[in-house]
Amino acid sequence: MIDDNVFKEKYILLIPAMLDAHFPILKYAFYSRNYHPVILENEENVIDTGLKYVNNDMCFPCILNTGQMIDALRSGKYDPSRTLLLMPTAGDACRGANYFAVVRRAVAGAGFDVKVMSLNLKGLEKDSMLKLNYRMVKRALLAAYYGDILMILLNQTRPYECVEGAANALRQKWIDIIADDLKRYRHMSIGHMIKNFDRIAEDFSLLARKDIKKQRVGIVGELYIKYCHMGNCDMIRFLEEHGCESHTNGLSWYAMYYMDSHMTGSADFESMMYRIGLKLFARIQNKMIAAIRKYGFYTMEGFEIMKKEAEGYVNPNDCIGDGWLIGAEAVGHVLHDCPKVVAIQPFGCMPNHVCGRGLYPSLQRKLPQGHIVSVDTDSGASRLNIYNRVSVLIHGSMKIGDNADK
Repeated sequence: MIDDNVFKEKYILLIPAMLDAHFPILKYAFYSRNYHPVILENEENVIDTGLKYVNNDMCFPCILNTGQMIDALRSGKYDPSRTLLLMPTAGDACRGANYFAVVRRAVAGAGFDVKVMSLNLKGLEKDSMLKLNYRMVKRALLAAYYGDILMILLNQTRPYECVEGAANALRQKWIDIIADDLKRYRHMSIGHMIKNFDRIAEDFSLLARKDIKKQRVGIVGELYIKYCHMGNCDMIRFLEEHGCESHTNGLSWYAMYYMDSHMTGSADFESMMYRIGLKLFARIQNKMIAAIRKYGFYTMEGFEIMKKEAEGYVNPNDCIGDGWLIGAEAVGHVLHDCPKVVAIQPFGCMPNHVCGRGLYPSLQRKLPQGHIVSVDTDSGASRLNIYNRVSVLIHGSMKIGDNADK
């Protein structure tokens, strides 16, 4: 790993957009004397730039990430000699594990001598791994849960707000409060965060809302595409503009899935620590869920219950990439007040197609009360085709087996 002594002053740490709801808070996990984190927001020409330097048979998230980073370097806003690029990935047996080499070649091909840092839990690219410390990890833990609750509550209040922009303003109010605490490293106890869950949920419950009920549509799929509007064709916005509210499950469910499926299978000390961590995550998640439900909002069951409810519907041995979590979230939605589900994935993502898309017809037969529509996003995909398929879900009752990609 890179020694802290290498850094004589703060580096700008450029992070590609991945988690719309979480990165505005999660970026402060990296805030330190060494790094000044910047979440990239540039979107124009990002796909074209990515395709110029990344082979188009790589998955869509890689093309977007790479294009965004190169476009940012070209903007002239950042001194290449004081800039680092961060490529977060689960490091799993999907193409995400190859991002580092692809991004490095692309950045060099674009004429920039900028170091690409890796962030993963599998020990890949050890010479370029971002060195983490306790404070970074603690900030990241809190930020993930704060991002979850703000995302879940925002998506259930914005479609009903009486004053346009009020829900976004309330979310920003809490982001500012949390960001200030994370930067100053204060109010960092889990107990304080649990109290904030209640305060945040109460704040959103007091927001003036229209007395109507819109249909709820769940969004499931590959991690990047599920959480990033660039990857999912602004699916949340599209659903809200067409009279729906949406529900995207929180990042903490993915973190617990990853620990449960990838990090706890052996008898060594590291696996034991992850098992302890899994119990801690569950405790916090259950407190968050309780606060959300206390004020009348919807959320999926906690990870442990969700996994149990998915038995017989998904295979828990399918744990490559997002694996069985995709199907389990679809099952969780259908079983709990969210019968319509948009399953969205990057075209050619093999883990998603095998563990997700390959399972949807089976889920549809076993859960006839639900309706699942599968859509692919890609650098050449037509937004119109994607929106048309989702429109059929909104206004009709098409099932995945009725008209799959015809």
